[in-house]
Order: sequence, then structure tokens, then C-alpha cells
Amino acid sequence: EVQLVESGGGLVQAGGSLRLSCAPFGFTNDNYAIAWFRQAPGEEREGISCISSNGRLTYSADFVKGRFTISTDKVNNTVYLQINSLTPEDTAVYYCAARVGPPILKLWKLRTLWDYWGQGTQVTISS
Repeated sequence: EVQLVESGGGLVQAGGSLRLSCAPFGFTNDNYAIAWFRQAPGEEREGISCISSNGRLTYSADFVKGRFTISTDKVNNTVYLQINSLTPEDTAVYYCAARVGPPILKLWKLRTLWDYWGQGTQVTISS
């Protein structure tokens, strides 16, 4: 069974940075993709970025604008989401998700595309 273990959330002052981690366990081959989503209170869950397991394919939402960077560390079997210049509007629960196969350009933001979800990690930005 695939499990996703997230870490790295917390309380940060505006202007600061965070690095979220997602470690996938249970995939039987190296053909999968990882995505990061977030859900603010009262809002829909939205896709931030996704990456193929080999790191060659990445897709990001328009609002990323260089502040969010997704990357993969094969040695440590971890996918990271680096977030810089944090603002209170970034306050949300951040989730990583996974699917077997590559990310799909026009569909990756759909929640139903992703088969596995982490438990979520809370990110709170104080002004």
C-alpha cells in the first residue's frame, strides 16, 4: 500500500520561507508522480505543482510565480516544496498526492487524478 509522509509545516512570519517534504512509500516501480495541493479555510483544494518521480517533468499553477519550487531527491526518496516570500494568504493545509504514471499536463490539477493523499501539514503565516 502506498503511503505519503509529509512534514515541514508550521508557523512562520510573513516574508519567511518554508520547505515541505513528502516521502512516498510503497510504490513498486519508479514510474509515479507527486503533486502538492493546498486548502485554505473555506476554499477549494488547489493544485500548486507536480513532478515526475525522475524529476524530468514539472507543472505548476500560474500563481506560483517563482515563489514555489518543487524538486525531488532520489537519494532520500523525498519530494520537496520550497516556498519563499510567504504571505498570510499562503496559510492553508498543504497536501502531497501521488499517482502511478507521469503527471498529465492538462489534468494534473484535478483532485480525482491523484490516487493517494498524505495527511496534510498546516502552514500558518503571521503578518
